[in-house]
Amino acid sequence: MNIDAAAEYHARHKPQALLVRHGATTLLERYDGGLRAGEPHALYSGTKSFWGVTAVTAERERLLSLDERVWRGATIRDLLTLTAGVPFGGLGSAVPAYEKALASEQRSAPGSTFTYGGIPLQIFGAIFAERLKPLGLTPHEYLHERILKPAGVEVASWRTLKDGTHPLPTGAFLTASNWARYGAFVAARAATYGECFKGTHANPRYGLGWWLAPASAPRDAFYASGSGGQAMYVVPSENVVAVRFANGGSFNHEAFLKRLFGA
Repeated sequence: MNIDAAAEYHARHKPQALLVRHGATTLLERYDGGLRAGEPHALYSGTKSFWGVTAVTAERERLLSLDERVWRGATIRDLLTLTAGVPFGGLGSAVPAYEKALASEQRSAPGSTFTYGGIPLQIFGAIFAERLKPLGLTPHEYLHERILKPAGVEVASWRTLKDGTHPLPTGAFLTASNWARYGAFVAARAATYGECFKGTHANPRYGLGWWLAPASAPRDAFYASGSGGQAMYVVPSENVVAVRFANGGSFNHEAFLKRLFGA
Protein backbone atom coordinates (compact mmCIF):
# COMPACT_ATOMS: atom_id res chain seq x y z
CA MET A 1 0.00 0.00 0.00
CA ASN A 2 0.97 3.62 -0.49
CA ILE A 3 -0.64 5.21 2.55
CA ASP A 4 1.14 8.54 2.06
CA ALA A 5 -0.29 8.98 -1.45
CA ALA A 6 -3.79 8.06 -0.26
CA ALA A 7 -3.52 10.42 2.72
CA GLU A 8 -2.35 13.26 0.50
CA TYR A 9 -5.37 12.78 -1.80
CA HIS A 10 -7.71 12.59 1.21
CA ALA A 11 -6.24 15.83 2.59
CA ARG A 12 -7.19 17.73 -0.57
CA HIS A 13 -10.92 16.99 -0.18
CA LYS A 14 -12.27 18.57 3.02
CA PRO A 15 -10.85 15.90 5.34
CA GLN A 16 -12.18 15.15 8.81
CA ALA A 17 -10.82 11.68 9.59
CA LEU A 18 -8.69 8.99 8.01
CA LEU A 19 -8.07 5.66 9.73
CA VAL A 20 -6.18 2.78 8.12
CA ARG A 21 -5.82 -0.56 9.89
CA HIS A 22 -4.00 -3.74 8.98
CA GLY A 23 -5.52 -6.36 11.22
CA ALA A 24 -5.25 -5.06 14.78
CA THR A 25 -2.47 -2.62 13.85
CA THR A 26 -3.35 1.02 13.19
CA LEU A 27 -1.17 2.24 10.31
CA LEU A 28 -2.59 5.77 10.18
CA GLU A 29 -5.09 7.75 12.23
CA ARG A 30 -5.62 11.47 11.82
CA TYR A 31 -8.39 13.99 12.39
CA ASP A 32 -8.98 17.36 10.74
CA GLY A 33 -11.62 19.98 10.12
CA GLY A 34 -12.69 20.25 13.74
CA LEU A 35 -13.51 16.57 14.19
CA ARG A 36 -11.96 15.09 17.32
CA ALA A 37 -10.83 11.51 17.88
CA GLY A 38 -13.72 9.50 19.30
CA GLU A 39 -16.37 11.91 17.97
CA PRO A 40 -19.26 10.25 16.06
CA HIS A 41 -19.86 11.26 12.46
CA ALA A 42 -22.82 10.74 10.14
CA LEU A 43 -22.35 7.83 7.74
CA TYR A 44 -25.17 9.02 5.48
CA SER A 45 -25.64 6.27 2.86
CA GLY A 46 -22.74 4.36 4.37
CA THR A 47 -25.53 3.11 6.64
CA LYS A 48 -26.69 0.90 3.75
CA SER A 49 -23.72 -1.37 4.39
CA PHE A 50 -25.45 -2.79 7.48
CA TRP A 51 -28.47 -4.25 5.73
CA GLY A 52 -27.10 -6.79 3.29
CA VAL A 53 -25.15 -8.35 6.14
CA THR A 54 -28.34 -8.28 8.21
CA ALA A 55 -30.39 -9.90 5.45
CA VAL A 56 -27.86 -12.71 4.98
CA THR A 57 -27.88 -13.30 8.72
CA ALA A 58 -31.68 -13.39 8.75
CA GLU A 59 -31.68 -15.85 5.84
CA ARG A 60 -29.39 -18.16 7.80
CA GLU A 61 -31.93 -17.98 10.63
CA ARG A 62 -34.74 -18.76 8.15
CA LEU A 63 -36.52 -15.49 8.73
CA LEU A 64 -36.44 -14.69 5.03
CA SER A 65 -34.96 -15.70 1.68
CA LEU A 66 -33.00 -13.30 -0.48
CA ASP A 67 -34.74 -14.58 -3.59
CA GLU A 68 -38.34 -14.66 -2.38
CA ARG A 69 -40.64 -12.23 -4.14
CA VAL A 70 -41.94 -9.75 -1.59
CA TRP A 71 -42.98 -6.54 -3.36
CA ARG A 72 -44.62 -6.34 -6.81
CA GLY A 73 -42.53 -9.22 -8.11
CA ALA A 74 -39.29 -7.88 -6.68
CA THR A 75 -37.16 -10.02 -4.39
CA ILE A 76 -35.34 -8.97 -1.25
CA ARG A 77 -32.16 -9.21 -3.31
CA ASP A 78 -33.66 -6.78 -5.84
CA LEU A 79 -34.50 -4.34 -3.07
CA LEU A 80 -31.03 -4.42 -1.52
CA THR A 81 -29.20 -4.25 -4.87
CA LEU A 82 -31.40 -1.29 -5.84
CA THR A 83 -32.80 -3.11 -8.86
CA ALA A 84 -36.45 -3.43 -7.73
CA GLY A 85 -37.70 -0.89 -10.27
CA VAL A 86 -38.17 1.90 -7.73
CA PRO A 87 -37.46 5.41 -9.07
CA PHE A 88 -34.77 7.70 -7.66
CA GLY A 89 -35.56 9.23 -4.27
CA GLY A 90 -35.65 8.69 -0.55
CA LEU A 91 -32.28 10.24 0.16
CA GLY A 92 -31.25 12.57 2.97
CA SER A 93 -34.23 14.10 4.74
CA ALA A 94 -36.63 12.64 2.14
CA VAL A 95 -36.55 9.07 3.47
CA PRO A 96 -40.18 7.87 3.59
CA ALA A 97 -41.72 5.92 6.45
CA TYR A 98 -42.45 2.24 5.81
CA GLU A 99 -46.08 2.68 4.76
CA LYS A 100 -45.28 5.38 2.23
CA ALA A 101 -42.34 3.38 0.88
CA LEU A 102 -44.57 0.34 0.29
CA ALA A 103 -46.91 2.53 -1.76
CA SER A 104 -44.11 3.71 -4.07
CA GLU A 105 -44.53 3.31 -7.81
CA GLN A 106 -42.55 0.76 -9.79
CA ARG A 107 -41.21 2.09 -13.08
CA SER A 108 -39.28 -0.89 -14.43
CA ALA A 109 -39.27 -4.66 -14.19
CA PRO A 110 -37.46 -6.10 -11.16
CA GLY A 111 -33.82 -6.83 -11.89
CA SER A 112 -33.70 -4.81 -15.10
CA THR A 113 -32.45 -1.42 -13.92
CA PHE A 114 -30.16 -0.08 -11.20
CA THR A 115 -31.51 3.12 -9.64
CA TYR A 116 -29.75 4.56 -6.63
CA GLY A 117 -31.97 5.66 -3.77
CA GLY A 118 -33.24 4.97 -0.29
CA ILE A 119 -36.81 3.83 -0.90
CA PRO A 120 -35.96 0.16 -1.61
CA LEU A 121 -34.23 -0.07 1.78
CA GLN A 122 -37.36 1.26 3.46
CA ILE A 123 -39.50 -1.31 1.61
CA PHE A 124 -37.14 -4.00 2.87
CA GLY A 125 -37.41 -2.49 6.35
CA ALA A 126 -41.20 -2.70 6.26
CA ILE A 127 -41.11 -6.36 5.21
CA PHE A 128 -38.37 -7.27 7.68
CA ALA A 129 -40.20 -5.52 10.52
CA GLU A 130 -43.18 -7.83 9.96
CA ARG A 131 -40.94 -10.92 9.95
CA LEU A 132 -39.42 -9.82 13.24
CA LYS A 133 -42.66 -9.24 15.13
CA PRO A 134 -42.71 -12.78 16.62
CA LEU A 135 -39.25 -12.07 18.06
CA GLY A 136 -40.33 -8.71 19.46
CA LEU A 137 -37.54 -6.93 17.60
CA THR A 138 -37.30 -4.05 15.15
CA PRO A 139 -34.84 -4.23 12.22
CA HIS A 140 -32.40 -2.01 14.10
CA GLU A 141 -32.68 -4.08 17.27
CA TYR A 142 -32.04 -7.24 15.27
CA LEU A 143 -28.98 -5.59 13.68
CA HIS A 144 -27.69 -4.69 17.12
CA GLU A 145 -28.30 -8.09 18.69
CA ARG A 146 -27.07 -10.30 15.85
CA ILE A 147 -24.25 -8.24 14.34
CA LEU A 148 -23.16 -5.05 16.06
CA LYS A 149 -23.06 -6.39 19.61
CA PRO A 150 -21.02 -9.51 18.67
CA ALA A 151 -18.72 -7.26 16.63
CA GLY A 152 -18.19 -4.89 19.55
CA VAL A 153 -19.54 -2.00 17.48
CA GLU A 154 -21.34 0.92 19.12
CA VAL A 155 -23.65 3.17 17.13
CA ALA A 156 -23.64 6.55 18.86
CA SER A 157 -27.09 7.50 17.54
CA TRP A 158 -29.65 6.99 14.78
CA ARG A 159 -31.86 9.47 13.01
CA THR A 160 -35.55 9.08 13.85
CA LEU A 161 -38.41 9.55 11.39
CA LYS A 162 -41.70 11.25 12.28
CA ASP A 163 -43.36 7.88 12.96
CA GLY A 164 -40.70 7.02 15.56
CA THR A 165 -38.82 4.48 13.43
CA HIS A 166 -35.21 4.71 12.34
CA PRO A 167 -34.41 4.80 8.61
CA LEU A 168 -32.42 2.00 6.98
CA PRO A 169 -30.67 3.76 4.07
CA THR A 170 -29.14 6.52 6.19
CA GLY A 171 -29.05 7.91 9.69
CA ALA A 172 -26.29 6.10 11.62
CA PHE A 173 -23.64 8.07 13.55
CA LEU A 174 -20.42 6.22 14.44
CA THR A 175 -16.86 7.02 15.36
CA ALA A 176 -14.20 6.15 12.80
CA SER A 177 -12.95 3.42 15.11
CA ASN A 178 -16.36 1.80 15.46
CA TRP A 179 -17.04 1.83 11.74
CA ALA A 180 -13.62 0.28 11.14
CA ARG A 181 -14.43 -2.39 13.72
CA TYR A 182 -17.58 -3.25 11.75
CA GLY A 183 -15.52 -3.45 8.56
CA ALA A 184 -13.06 -5.83 10.22
CA PHE A 185 -15.95 -7.99 11.45
CA VAL A 186 -17.34 -8.27 7.92
CA ALA A 187 -13.88 -8.87 6.42
CA ALA A 188 -13.27 -11.78 8.77
CA ARG A 189 -16.57 -13.31 7.61
CA ALA A 190 -16.43 -12.35 3.96
CA ALA A 191 -17.17 -15.92 2.87
CA THR A 192 -20.22 -16.09 5.14
CA TYR A 193 -21.53 -12.81 3.74
CA GLY A 194 -20.53 -13.64 0.19
CA GLU A 195 -23.99 -12.85 -1.22
CA CYS A 196 -23.37 -9.22 -0.27
CA PHE A 197 -20.49 -8.94 -2.71
CA LYS A 198 -22.16 -10.17 -5.89
CA GLY A 199 -23.05 -7.59 -8.48
CA THR A 200 -26.06 -7.73 -10.76
CA HIS A 201 -26.58 -7.64 -14.52
CA ALA A 202 -27.97 -4.12 -14.07
CA ASN A 203 -24.90 -2.99 -12.09
CA PRO A 204 -21.98 -5.42 -11.74
CA ARG A 205 -20.31 -3.06 -9.26
CA TYR A 206 -23.05 -2.95 -6.60
CA GLY A 207 -23.99 -5.75 -4.23
CA LEU A 208 -26.23 -5.85 -1.16
CA GLY A 209 -25.52 -2.34 0.12
CA TRP A 210 -21.82 -2.44 -0.81
CA TRP A 211 -19.95 -1.05 -3.81
CA LEU A 212 -17.58 -3.60 -5.35
CA ALA A 213 -13.95 -3.29 -6.39
CA PRO A 214 -12.99 -0.99 -9.27
CA ALA A 215 -10.05 -1.96 -11.46
CA SER A 216 -7.70 0.10 -9.27
CA ALA A 217 -8.24 -2.08 -6.18
CA PRO A 218 -7.69 -5.72 -5.20
CA ARG A 219 -10.39 -7.95 -6.68
CA ASP A 220 -12.01 -8.78 -3.36
CA ALA A 221 -12.26 -5.15 -2.20
CA PHE A 222 -15.64 -3.63 -1.38
CA TYR A 223 -16.67 -0.37 0.19
CA ALA A 224 -19.48 1.61 1.77
CA SER A 225 -20.09 5.11 0.49
CA GLY A 226 -21.95 8.06 1.96
CA SER A 227 -22.74 11.59 0.85
CA GLY A 228 -20.03 14.18 1.39
CA GLY A 229 -17.13 11.79 0.95
CA GLN A 230 -17.77 9.27 3.72
CA ALA A 231 -16.28 5.86 3.00
CA MET A 232 -15.15 2.58 4.45
CA TYR A 233 -12.93 0.34 2.33
CA VAL A 234 -12.53 -3.35 3.15
CA VAL A 235 -10.02 -5.75 1.58
CA PRO A 236 -10.25 -9.20 3.19
CA SER A 237 -7.26 -10.66 1.32
CA GLU A 238 -5.03 -7.85 2.61
CA ASN A 239 -6.66 -7.73 6.08
CA VAL A 240 -7.08 -3.99 5.53
CA VAL A 241 -9.87 -1.62 6.56
CA ALA A 242 -9.77 2.13 5.86
CA VAL A 243 -12.33 4.65 7.08
CA ARG A 244 -12.69 8.19 5.80
CA PHE A 245 -14.88 11.05 7.06
CA ALA A 246 -15.17 14.38 5.28
CA ASN A 247 -17.24 17.49 4.88
CA GLY A 248 -17.99 17.40 1.18
CA GLY A 249 -15.61 18.06 -1.70
CA SER A 250 -15.10 16.29 -5.02
CA PHE A 251 -13.63 13.12 -3.54
CA ASN A 252 -13.46 10.08 -5.83
CA HIS A 253 -13.33 6.53 -4.45
CA GLU A 254 -11.45 5.08 -7.41
CA ALA A 255 -8.81 7.79 -7.24
CA PHE A 256 -8.29 7.12 -3.52
CA LEU A 257 -8.06 3.37 -4.00
CA LYS A 258 -5.67 3.74 -6.92
CA ARG A 259 -3.34 5.72 -4.69
CA LEU A 260 -3.73 3.45 -1.68
CA PHE A 261 -2.91 0.31 -3.63
CA GLY A 262 -0.54 1.90 -6.14
CA ALA A 263 3.22 1.66 -6.08
